[in-house]
Amino acid sequence: MIGLILFDTALGAVGLAWGERGIVAVRLPTATPEGTRASLLARHPDACEASPPPAIRAVIDGIVALTSGERVDLSAAPLDRCGLPDFQARVTDVTLAISPGETLTYGEVARRIGEPGAAQAVGKALGANPWPIVVPCHRVLAASGKTGGFSAPGGVDTKLKLLSIERARTSAAPTLFDGDPAFGFVARPRGS
Repeated sequence: MIGLILFDTALGAVGLAWGERGIVAVRLPTATPEGTRASLLARHPDACEASPPPAIRAVIDGIVALTSGERVDLSAAPLDRCGLPDFQARVTDVTLAISPGETLTYGEVARRIGEPGAAQAVGKALGANPWPIVVPCHRVLAASGKTGGFSAPGGVDTKLKLLSIERARTSAAPTLFDGDPAFGFVARPRGS
């Protein structure tokens, strides 16, 4: 049986589906909660609304906290990787290791999986990511800090919202928060 739940976050209603082996899908908010539910059901038509078990509830709580600005590590979330191709599994592993507020480029992910020329293939694998937010594909950028694509509802705007919530640096350029101890950044003198 595949369980399904919609839950409120700072971004809107997120959908999550799970089975015996773990989470099978996460859907970011569409224009309406019904649209998010329909998106999950299109991929998992046998899913039924259900109360999540404790391990899934912990992931839901983590997503809610993360989208509210807390630095939450979801890398230990139980994911159902059944049928995940080897290349996508390696991309998933590297992406799971990116901490909130940090980013990598598609090329850096490719190098970390041992395939330095595969940046476009990394982008394609992340575009098929069934677990956005949990597997934080929003933390992977194009070269020079450009956003690159984002296949979840809302596209690049959603990616930018998530990066903003996490206070992620997307380039070496200074931000408004540099030097503000409330945000954990300390200004460095020029040349250091």
